[in-house]
Amino acid sequence: MSTAVAPKTVKAYARDGVTVMRDIVDAATLDELREAVERDIADPGPFFHGYKPEDGQGQFHGNLRIWQHDSVFGDFCLNSGLPELARQFFGGGRVNLLYDQLFVKEPGTVNRTRWHNDQPYWPVSGSHVISFWIALDDVEQDSGALEFVRGSNHWDRWFQPRQFGETQSRQYDDNPDYEEIPDIQAARDDYDIVSWDLKAGDCYVFNGMTVHGAGGNRSANKRRRGYTVRYTGKDARYDLRVGTSQPLHNVALSDGDLLDSEIYPLIISD
Repeated sequence: MSTAVAPKTVKAYARDGVTVMRDIVDAATLDELREAVERDIADPGPFFHGYKPEDGQGQFHGNLRIWQHDSVFGDFCLNSGLPELARQFFGGGRVNLLYDQLFVKEPGTVNRTRWHNDQPYWPVSGSHVISFWIALDDVEQDSGALEFVRGSNHWDRWFQPRQFGETQSRQYDDNPDYEEIPDIQAARDDYDIVSWDLKAGDCYVFNGMTVHGAGGNRSANKRRRGYTVRYTGKDARYDLRVGTSQPLHNVALSDGDLLDSEIYPLIISD
């Protein structure tokens, strides 16, 4: 994996809250990750949050913190070039692993992933919060490509977390400081929505506050396996706000602490 980020890519990320990087994962590593995905589908870890679509077709498999339970995911999160890429997007400084997450939409899973921004779900404050959403299959508009509201990372609007589908994950408590997200899907022309098709090995790179969603996988024969790794940088602190995701809570930390811990390991120091 190349660990160099072009300055124009860093600039696009800072301005738009999202960019795309091509061919960052080689074929051999893709095969290893795909095999690890199939292991997780066959025997999900403790934070599985899959669901069956309302129309009875297809299947969604989600899981998080899988790096702790499978050595292939663990090695990729900690020892690939991703932490160095994150450091460059942050403009230097420390890098911690936040967590990893799996999003598998099987063929015929027509459910949309509703519009949201991620950071309200997470017990983390700060602007140095980044996600690398890696395509393990070719991803196109009809198979569930992600869509982003360009520039929404600058809105400073925290949208109330809501559960995705009838999953096994917890419901989210309402936070009085959050707002309900507008109906972006019903007013798409009012927003600067961008998307990219991906080849396997490409990835979306986006900020924790960037509003995004995804279409369903309407393909009859294309899987959409997305593997996301999330990192934090020098201004990130633990922040146990009301309504954050229980699987990401860390009893070893107090509000305002650096994230350095067993759950959120420091990978690159200052």
